Amino acid sequence: MRVSSLRFICLLAFVCFVSFTWIKSIHRDEGSIKLPDLQNLYERLLVAEELGGQVSRNLSSILEQLRNVSKAANNTHPTSNTTNTILISTIFTVMQRGTPARQMFLQPNIYLYLPHLKQHSDSLIPNIVLGRGRYGVSMVLGIPTVKRDKQSYLFNTLNSLLYSLTSSQRQDLLIIVFVAEMDSNYVGSVAENIRKNFPKDVQSGLLEVIAPSQYYYPDFDSLTETFGDSKDRVKWRAKQNLDFCFLMLYAQDRGTYYVQLEDDVVAKAGYYSDMKTFASQEASKPWLYMEFSPLGFIGKMFRTSDLPMITEFFLMFHRDKPIDWLLDHILWVKVCNPEKDEKDCNEQKALLKQRYKPSLFQHVGLHSSLRGKLQHLVDKDFGKQILYQAHRNPAAKLNSSLTHYQQHSLDRAYRGEDFFWALTPIQGDYILFNFLQPIHISGYLFRCGSFETGGDKFYNTTVEVLPSNASTRKKLVTGSSTLNKESDNGFIIIGGFEDGVAEGEIEEALQPISALRLVVHSDSDVWAQLTEILIKFED
Repeated sequence: MRVSSLRFICLLAFVCFVSFTWIKSIHRDEGSIKLPDLQNLYERLLVAEELGGQVSRNLSSILEQLRNVSKAANNTHPTSNTTNTILISTIFTVMQRGTPARQMFLQPNIYLYLPHLKQHSDSLIPNIVLGRGRYGVSMVLGIPTVKRDKQSYLFNTLNSLLYSLTSSQRQDLLIIVFVAEMDSNYVGSVAENIRKNFPKDVQSGLLEVIAPSQYYYPDFDSLTETFGDSKDRVKWRAKQNLDFCFLMLYAQDRGTYYVQLEDDVVAKAGYYSDMKTFASQEASKPWLYMEFSPLGFIGKMFRTSDLPMITEFFLMFHRDKPIDWLLDHILWVKVCNPEKDEKDCNEQKALLKQRYKPSLFQHVGLHSSLRGKLQHLVDKDFGKQILYQAHRNPAAKLNSSLTHYQQHSLDRAYRGEDFFWALTPIQGDYILFNFLQPIHISGYLFRCGSFETGGDKFYNTTVEVLPSNASTRKKLVTGSSTLNKESDNGFIIIGGFEDGVAEGEIEEALQPISALRLVVHSDSDVWAQLTEILIKFED
């Protein structure tokens, strides 16, 4: 429904209101006429006048809601059918509640497949536990998670997805964690741990945490056992199907592409740029999804404009088969000719899915979310994960008070041959890069941890430089407006580690630089790892 159409409806309601008022005034002027029919008409007009005023107020409320929704939709893809879905849901919610509404996604036929949702008007309203309402990104990653009996892999998964992203990539991405549980205490604990471990990413809107309405799930006890699966397994897979649908519907208007992940995977460094580049290269082809891992439903990328159709298919058969089987059935329905053989069918289906190699996501969870089930899924195309990022750094003499573990030395890390891994730092520990001659350094980057050792970071550690010009050092720390602070031995503090990363530029007034060092200011509880060392210099 267009905003202009609603304006017309509002105008029509106003005209009706004026007409009722005019007729009433005539009745007052012709008070001598006492016919019963006119009296009856007058009473009806009074009721109509009251209803007309209510309709006018409701339409004004709807119009205001549509203005807000249109602003959000226009930032993404205003011509897509997902915009119409949100508009319908907004009207539905306003008319039901009569008050400004929270966003509720509405799949036109969802009540046919989940009729229990009709019993509660807020059954499709998600509980947004953490979120800043980020829209218009290139890519949305969806991660459903549930409470596991043995081990949770969620935070390793998030570490893996976040640790190699650049600042610009963090602004063009949205990661939605869907805690598919009814236990509000558990949902709250997951959200609080995410907020505590990834504060910047939560604050920026990169990370969102949602949970379903308490009325979303049906009674799973009525399901029919199929394919020789136990009752528990049939319940588990049906609920999993509904979890995926909820997450996909919630994400459908947030970005251009949607990528389905699980809470027990690791990502290759550079996965974001690889996926975005591949999607751009294949944009003109009529694919339904891209496959960045062949395992199950992991690493499947969809255009968000296709999500309404895909989720409706999943909802239609959510009781019958697992999600990866249903995805293959969509391809069969779309392109396979029953009069031709299986070879032709597979060739046609291959045109609708674009496979990327090597795989960008690896399944690492041993304990399934289904109680008692062990999963030994390994993607052989994933290859060996590189745990460090190599760079060309200026010639320097290196020194450190830290003890490295096994072969993971500072020298090898500086040359881009390995990562640096040191035993637990204590106050006063340092790493010193003494350049062979004073050089111009424009910036620096030190990155800690990896998806395997996410907590091994430098904490309370500063980045300091030694300007070669002694008079420059004195001027900077005694009278200038610079934010740099004096350390000892002529070094000046220019930055520090935050959430495992130290990154910044070095101002011209400090040039040229004779040395750079990292200094630890308090005892740590964990080891320290540097997976990336970059000192930007001019030859």
